[in-house]
Amino acid sequence: MSTQEERTLARVALTWLTEPGTRSVYRLVTRLGPVSTLDLLLAGRAPEEKLRSAVAARSAHGDAQAAAADALARTERLGARIVTPEDEEWPARLADLRKLELPGAYRRVDTETAPPLCFWVRGSWPLAEALDRSVAVVGARACTGYGTHVATEIGYGMADRGWTVVSGGAFGIDAAAHRGALNAGGLTVAVLACGVDRPYPMGNAALFDRIAESGLLVSEWLPGAEPLRPRFLIRNRVIAAGTLGTVVVEASARSGATQTAHRALALGRPAMVVPGPVTSAMSVGTHELLRDHPKARLVTGVAHVLEEVGRIGADLAPPARGPDRPTDALDDEARSVLEAMPRRGRADVQRLAARAGLDVRTALRKLSLLEELTLVVRRDDGYALAPPNRVPANPAGDG
Repeated sequence: MSTQEERTLARVALTWLTEPGTRSVYRLVTRLGPVSTLDLLLAGRAPEEKLRSAVAARSAHGDAQAAAADALARTERLGARIVTPEDEEWPARLADLRKLELPGAYRRVDTETAPPLCFWVRGSWPLAEALDRSVAVVGARACTGYGTHVATEIGYGMADRGWTVVSGGAFGIDAAAHRGALNAGGLTVAVLACGVDRPYPMGNAALFDRIAESGLLVSEWLPGAEPLRPRFLIRNRVIAAGTLGTVVVEASARSGATQTAHRALALGRPAMVVPGPVTSAMSVGTHELLRDHPKARLVTGVAHVLEEVGRIGADLAPPARGPDRPTDALDDEARSVLEAMPRRGRADVQRLAARAGLDVRTALRKLSLLEELTLVVRRDDGYALAPPNRVPANPAGDG
């Protein structure tokens, strides 16, 4: 019977041998356990030729067990930790990746989407607790000022309401969402496509330090691992599966942020899209998501996001409406009398009643109400509209 330390070492070695998300490796670990799976692969007895070739190629450049031992030592020096599915802080929601199937997928990054074998984590929060009430906010690196503003507002608003904001730590929308959450004094998680000791992009190094202090830095790759291009898309499945929903703020036509939304939709998670100007290249991808996916939801702020990911019936967004007006509570008869008022000068009760199509008695009652609301004033020779400083322009409505 293997020990927990041996199983963790084996998971790290398997991660070094094969890229995260490899389905054949995940199935072997599920069936045989990590230690027996590692022994099988190192003996050249993987059940698939493709996997045997990948293991042989990697083994030709190093020893998996030695690399794993070195990774454990580096992890300890970093003050980080390795989290595995056997640990209490493992996020159970990630198991949904077992059933993730992307329509029309043919690239490795779209087909090899199995659950992770382990994570490297920097930060004191338990990972499962941090992701329990979480939402992903993702988008373009080369974002506009509009996108930065919206991402910051959503990050701040969600964190201020006790939600964890998850993103990828990149320039642009990701960084804005992280900073918004940090400025609210809330929790944010950056899921990286490289080692947790290797800030990428370097320009966000100070941001990563802030996140590690009050939130979490998370990665599937060993310390020192490079941020290779395919790893960003491999990483995105974790962002989609680990959260309760994904918000895409801005995205170009081929943005990786839209791929995160596709993974969320395939998992049955809410995928939310912030609309932008139709003239902006940074909103082409978001608008295409809305056109191509009936289940993608348009959101314009925190209230809409909460309605999608919050408690059913408890986090509904208020209906959009303009500012309250004194005329909002008027009934049809009072509105008719107000509309009958001349824009200049005065009118007597009989004339107003005739123009409003009401009897004189009803017109008098409604004029008294309008007078109480300071919408009209009574003169010796009739009634007039109140001065402009006492009544909004076009008091009878927009028409």
